[in-house]
Amino acid sequence: MTSQAIDERSDTGFREDPERFTAVYDRYFDAIYAYVAARLGPEAAEDVAAETFTVAFRQRLGFDPTRGEVRAWLFGIATNLVARHRRAEARYYRALSRTSAEPPSPGHEGRVVATVTAEGLRPRLAAALAALRPAERHVVLLVALAELSHEEISQALGIPYGTVGSRLSRARAKLRTALEGTDR
Repeated sequence: MTSQAIDERSDTGFREDPERFTAVYDRYFDAIYAYVAARLGPEAAEDVAAETFTVAFRQRLGFDPTRGEVRAWLFGIATNLVARHRRAEARYYRALSRTSAEPPSPGHEGRVVATVTAEGLRPRLAAALAALRPAERHVVLLVALAELSHEEISQALGIPYGTVGSRLSRARAKLRTALEGTDR
């Protein structure tokens, strides 16, 4: 089965046919892995990404295509698992804030940080991310790392669309305040 065979809203065949779940895994594993690696570091990413698909497989009968897309559902599961590891995530950002070294894995986060910020800003950005409330950090990192839309984040986290916008707005304001006086 090709990745095109998964219609985001109407193909729920993976729910009843476990063999078809392989296509879901093949299509989304890399994106989930990259998101988790950027949040928790590469050491935890493999385990948490794999756990995401284990949970999704076990809960596949509960997937409701009328409530959202497969992609958003998977990112919601991944975000919930990251929340369980949030102490590790906060430690990761605190450690990153104490060093000007590159993040341990190349990826979207590393490219964005390298492109948008100067080398000396990285510790402040990491510290600012660590200081966000977990709910705000989830939203801002789903936008920045997973490139999810507000609607997808709403579906992924099971929160109203407006809550996504308000959390993102608060997080951006806190990040701006933390980074004031720097060349952005």
